[in-house]
Amino acid sequence: MALELLVLRGLGLGDLLTAVPALRSLRQAFPRHHVTLATPKVLGALLPYIGAVDDQIDVSGPGPVPFERPDIAVNLHGKGPQSIEALRATRPARLISFGVGPPWRDGVHEVRRWCGLLEWHGIPADPEDLTLGISDRSGPVIVHPGAAYPARRWPPERFAEVAAALDDVVVTGNAEEVPLARRVAELAELPGDRVLAGRTDLADLIELVSTSRLVVCGDTGVAHLATAFCVPSVVLFGPVSPSEWGPPPGWRHVALWAGHRGDPHADRPDPGLLEIEVDEVVEAALEVTS
Repeated sequence: MALELLVLRGLGLGDLLTAVPALRSLRQAFPRHHVTLATPKVLGALLPYIGAVDDQIDVSGPGPVPFERPDIAVNLHGKGPQSIEALRATRPARLISFGVGPPWRDGVHEVRRWCGLLEWHGIPADPEDLTLGISDRSGPVIVHPGAAYPARRWPPERFAEVAAALDDVVVTGNAEEVPLARRVAELAELPGDRVLAGRTDLADLIELVSTSRLVVCGDTGVAHLATAFCVPSVVLFGPVSPSEWGPPPGWRHVALWAGHRGDPHADRPDPGLLEIEVDEVVEAALEVTS
């Protein structure tokens, strides 16, 4: 009977991408185990690129997790009691998690947080092992104005000015962000066919980003896709520091941040985010693509 390793990461695109080094480290440390990842079904298109997962079960949030008696259960979801209890309910022989191991520390970069958890348990992990591929940079510039919360959304008028200053731009977003993407395109005087928001599933988005020559966006999942495919990026941060969620230094990634922390779930753009000016973004975009 195969040994079973269960991992919980019931969050979004960027969250899963920051867990790639930890997932690959688990695969290397336990090569005889069948690795099952509990994560939202919509993220399944990403798993072949990660190369460390054998199976997926559809879990959004901290649980419950429909799995029985794994040999090892790993909590890459968070520190809260819900995720810990959801994994305990699977009755694992061994549980690796904050709350039953090392202390949780605030201010740690998300990639290093999960690598640190594994290292505390004697499992080597390389936080730089983020790459899913290399873009041939034959595709367009991606401008992605959306983000999960208004606090992280730079104004569409400013994104439009950036789009108008660059060549071969497409505007991306999910189905709910179609009006926002259309607004950006209209203000930038882009043709309607340059609006790809609502027309791409995750597999399409991966293909688009993996060939693009630049991504300009806020603190959201597309920024982590750019990192994963070594695509030059300009990422705008507001309430959260790039030291916690930003791209790795170097390789033509620029994280712009005014230096002020705020509420990442607020219902209006963060004041620090609004301190970032259009000229800064355009200058950074031209620098990383030169």
